[in-house]
Formats: sequence, C-alpha cells, structure tokens
Amino acid sequence: MKQDVINLFNTYPQYAFLFSIAINVLIAVLGVVPSVFLTAANILFFGFWNGTFISFAGESIGALIAFWLYRLGFKKKIQSKTNKYPAVEKLLQAEGKTAFISIVSLRLIPFIPSGIITFTAAIGRVDIVTFFIASSLGKIPALLIEAYAAYQVTAFNWQGKVILMLVGIYLLYLVLKKKK
Repeated sequence: MKQDVINLFNTYPQYAFLFSIAINVLIAVLGVVPSVFLTAANILFFGFWNGTFISFAGESIGALIAFWLYRLGFKKKIQSKTNKYPAVEKLLQAEGKTAFISIVSLRLIPFIPSGIITFTAAIGRVDIVTFFIASSLGKIPALLIEAYAAYQVTAFNWQGKVILMLVGIYLLYLVLKKKK
C-alpha cells in the first residue's frame, strides 16, 4: 500500500500534497484503517519533517471532517440507545475542559483506533472547535512516534530492527494471549 501511494505521488508530484490530505481524510472517515503506511509514504516522498507535517495536517483535517460526518449521520440515532449504559452516557455528556482533556488523553494512547475517539466525540456533546483543537494536540506526540518508527523501519538501521522486533514480540504476545 505504501509503495502504491509513493507511485501515485511520483506520477503526479504537483498534486502529491493534495492526494496525501485526501487519503488521510478517507482513512479518518473509514475509522478503522491505520494511517502508518501513509505516514511512511509521506516521509519517504517529502522527507522526515515535511512528511510528518503533511501527515499531521491530513490527520487533523481528516478527524475534523469525520467528526462532522459522524455527527450528521449518527448522533440522533445513537443517543437514544446509550441511555441503557451509564458509563457511556457519562462520557458522551462531557463538555468543555473535561471533554478537551479526555480527547487529548485518548489521542495520546497509540492503540486506541482514531475512529473510535472521533465517533464517540461526534455523538457526544463536545463542540467541533474543542474537538478539533484537542484532537490535533493529542495527535502530535503519537504522530511523532509513528513517524520516527516508520522512518527507522524504512531506513532499516538498528533502530528499525529493534522496532520490528518489539512489534513482533507484541504480536506474538497477542496471539498467545488469545489462544489462552
């Protein structure tokens, strides 16, 4: 997938920035597709810092558009069904500072799919500006870690090998845990 994106960028270099943003928006709206392949493609095509910035811009814009679409399509339908679950209802009722801190905190955790955070915020009471700022701030550390890991793996120096080894150990742990 990464190579397909790089090929697209190489074919249309004058539109590579726009393609990257559009792909990020699509990833955000789908909510379950990891963006690491796009981050890696951005870094390889645009360089580390420019690629990281483009990934950040794309993810922030994508989260904003996904939030807006989710809110339009799901808020009324879902809210009527959450009354049965007090813990979910409490999270959905968060506003202002509480919502801001919750969104930033959740964005800092790399294993929570971005789409879940966006979807939950969209069907909740948080306003779009608070969501956008909190979401974007929370993405910075996670994206820097993702960009560094993607860069090291694509460069395949010793740090990349360590990262791949740790990912492999973690995946093995998940498989063994699931078997039990």
